[in-house]
Amino acid sequence: MSEVTVALRYAKALIDLAQEQNSLDKVKDDMNLFLQTLKANPELKAVLSNPIVSNGKKVNILADVFGTKVNKVTILFFNIMINKGRGEVLYTTAQEFIGLYDIKNHITNAKVISAAPLSEANKKKMLDDVQQAVGGTVKLEAKVDPSLIGGFVLTIGDRQVDTSIASSLKRLKKDLARVAVK
Repeated sequence: MSEVTVALRYAKALIDLAQEQNSLDKVKDDMNLFLQTLKANPELKAVLSNPIVSNGKKVNILADVFGTKVNKVTILFFNIMINKGRGEVLYTTAQEFIGLYDIKNHITNAKVISAAPLSEANKKKMLDDVQQAVGGTVKLEAKVDPSLIGGFVLTIGDRQVDTSIASSLKRLKKDLARVAVK
């Protein structure tokens, strides 16, 4: 079974448990904290994935790092995962949990990459347009990539709108090559 499949099953179970305990939003915040902590500390992620490190040590490490910062449901979930030998999928489980939470709450994640930083007015306009198109709440992440030359690439789920000059130049080059071959 793939890591994502296993993680998704655990994430679904955690969503159900958090709902039963009326702590869904708190557990979501805990999962965000967990993901941020592991991104900032790859050593911790490596320790959780390492089969040589005992489950007891992993539980103690997680208790030391997150014990007072997270909900008891979250720490108990971490303990269950570790004791079942699933420390290596904790990170992916947290990612899947956030994804399921977003789906459950009609939250769409969108990413825009532009050649230059977007002004606040442009971000707001883009956010409003995306919200109108997809409905629900939209979280918009903005990044800058000067190699686009101009324009932007907007990604919403598996859909992408590419208005970048770099992409237009590539298409033009491909079209000219096709015409030259004929």
